[in-house]
Amino acid sequence: MILAIGHDVVDVPGFRAQLAEPGSTFADRVFTAQERATATSRPSDDAVHLAARWAAKEALVKAWSSVRHGLPPVHPHADWSEIEVVSDRWRRPKLVLHGEVKEHVEALGVRRIHLSVSHDGDIASATVLLEG
Repeated sequence: MILAIGHDVVDVPGFRAQLAEPGSTFADRVFTAQERATATSRPSDDAVHLAARWAAKEALVKAWSSVRHGLPPVHPHADWSEIEVVSDRWRRPKLVLHGEVKEHVEALGVRRIHLSVSHDGDIASATVLLEG
């Protein structure tokens, strides 16, 4: 049974500028070491791949919030690095949840998370479907 769908779109140039701000710790706070390593290992611009991963994290939170419609907001101080985008050997993405985020999402009856990411030109996007 489909519980919720979330979608997010990220402006890659704006995201790239945010990553490049002097003293910015944004990438270190929201991405795991593995996510950063995977993005920098790709032949194209790592900001594109990180933007797609950020869109995936945002899409997950939107879907998570949708399941809770009418209830207080989701875990307000979620550690974004507890939402991780991993790739298999064919570079297919998957969301893996950790820690409190995993506990909160599983408590809602989520049994499977589907993820689709895309990037084209200046846009990165992701769609998340939560299945119960």
